[in-house]
Amino acid sequence: MKNYKLVLGYDGTDFRGWQRQPDGRTVQGVLEEAVRKITGKKVVVHGAGRTDAGVHALGQVAGFRGAFKLSDEVLLRALNAVLPEDVRVFSLAEAPPEFHARKSARSKLYRYRIVLSPQPSPLDRRFVLHWPYPLEVGPMRAAARLFVRTADFTAFSSNRDRSPIRTVKRSGLLRSGDELVYTIESAGFLRYMVRTIVGTLLEVGRGRIAPARIEEIFRLRDRSLAGPTAAAKGLTLIRVDY
Repeated sequence: MKNYKLVLGYDGTDFRGWQRQPDGRTVQGVLEEAVRKITGKKVVVHGAGRTDAGVHALGQVAGFRGAFKLSDEVLLRALNAVLPEDVRVFSLAEAPPEFHARKSARSKLYRYRIVLSPQPSPLDRRFVLHWPYPLEVGPMRAAARLFVRTADFTAFSSNRDRSPIRTVKRSGLLRSGDELVYTIESAGFLRYMVRTIVGTLLEVGRGRIAPARIEEIFRLRDRSLAGPTAAAKGLTLIRVDY
């Protein structure tokens, strides 16, 4: 019985998220079905991050256990041969017995892309939030830095976890031409946390929330005081570190 580690990417547009569902197309579901087609055996594929519907990945990590006659190289080629075109496995290798894609992860890095041009490229339409309205980027940058902390992130999530405490190690906003790129890194995230932070930064850029109010929103733990949840399509899981 080998413990396999995979690094994969996917276009999340046509998926109902990572986690297997009885009535929807999911990344976990198509991966498990691909393994079954190749080996004739059922496996459970664990992902490092349970991305929501419409969220993409370039560096998702997954793992499963199995006893197969195929070499790692042949199994990798076979998986990409049967997987749909919106999922690719970049690497596959045996991991130590104690490795678990989610439990062993030390941090995850997400990126959110916002395009400010009046007419965005049609090639980007699945992967960016188009925002053709004025934004004050300076206050947005200042507000983004305020999320680097260990704190209760209830106000910036649709929290269903027992503990709302999270440690954000990196939170920053950069501008490159007509594109804003928000990057955030943490060991773990609450439900919709990154997209709610992005929605709040957009409200800051519109002048509706002052950067100084971020502290108050944290203190009051009131979701209604933060911004709306930004669209899923701008969000991509870039990397998982172990």
